[in-house]
Amino acid sequence: MDDVFKALADATRRDLLDELFRNDGQTLNALEARFEMTRYGVMKHLRILEEAGLVVTRRRGREKLHFLNPVPIRLVHDRWVSKYAEPWAASLSDLKTRLESPMEKIFEIYIKTTPERLWEAITDSGIRSKYQFGNTIESDWTPGGRFVMNNVKAGAPLGEGENLEVDPPRRLVQTMRALWGEDVKAEGTSKVTWDIEPVGDSCRLTVTHSDLREGANEQLYGGWPMILSGLKTWLETGELLTTPGSLMYT
Repeated sequence: MDDVFKALADATRRDLLDELFRNDGQTLNALEARFEMTRYGVMKHLRILEEAGLVVTRRRGREKLHFLNPVPIRLVHDRWVSKYAEPWAASLSDLKTRLESPMEKIFEIYIKTTPERLWEAITDSGIRSKYQFGNTIESDWTPGGRFVMNNVKAGAPLGEGENLEVDPPRRLVQTMRALWGEDVKAEGTSKVTWDIEPVGDSCRLTVTHSDLREGANEQLYGGWPMILSGLKTWLETGELLTTPGSLMYT
C-alpha cells in the first residue's frame, strides 16, 4: 500500500497511468514522446510504477511494452474507499475508471498463499463463487475440456469456453465466450491466461485477458480487478468482500 500511495503522489506518474489508460501496451519511446522530460526521467517514473505493481511489462520481439495494472488501485478502493462510500458512488467510480480500447489486458497481484492453494481457489467451483460475483465454474479441468460459468440467479449459463492449457499449479489457459447479454455475445471468443509464480511465502498471480478486439465491451474485462481483490481477501483472511460491486450478483 505504501508503494502505491507513493507512486500515485507524483503528478507525472499519474499522467503516465492516464496515458496507459488511454492507450495500453506502449513502448518507452512512445511514452517518452508525450512528456517534456528526458528518457531517463520517464524510465525512473516507470520503474517506481513497476515497483508499486501499477505497471507491468512484457517483451514483444525487440520491444518492451508497458501495461496498466489496475489491481493495486482496486485494493486501495476496497480497503480505504468503499467502506465510506455509498453504493451509487462506487458505481460511478467504476464508470469513471473503466478501461478503453484494449487488445490485451494484464492484471497482476501478490497473494500470501501457496501455488497449490491458489490453484484450488481458481478451479474449485465453490471457492470461485465466493469471489467472482457468486458465479460457479464447472469443468473437468483437462486440456480440450469445456467449462461453463453459471449463477443461481441466472436462468442460463453466463459464459463458456475451452481449456487450452492445464498445468497445475502453474498455468491455466482458457478461451472465454460471455453469454450474459446480447452485447457481450456479439464480442465472440477471447482468451484468459492465469499464471502462478511462487515468490517467497507468496504467489504472484498474473491474469492476461487477450484476443479482445479493439474497442471491446468493457464488461468482458472490467471486473478483473474486483475479482482478484476478492480472491486475495478470501485466501489471506477467509472473509468475503462486502463492497457494493462484489455483492452485485450474489
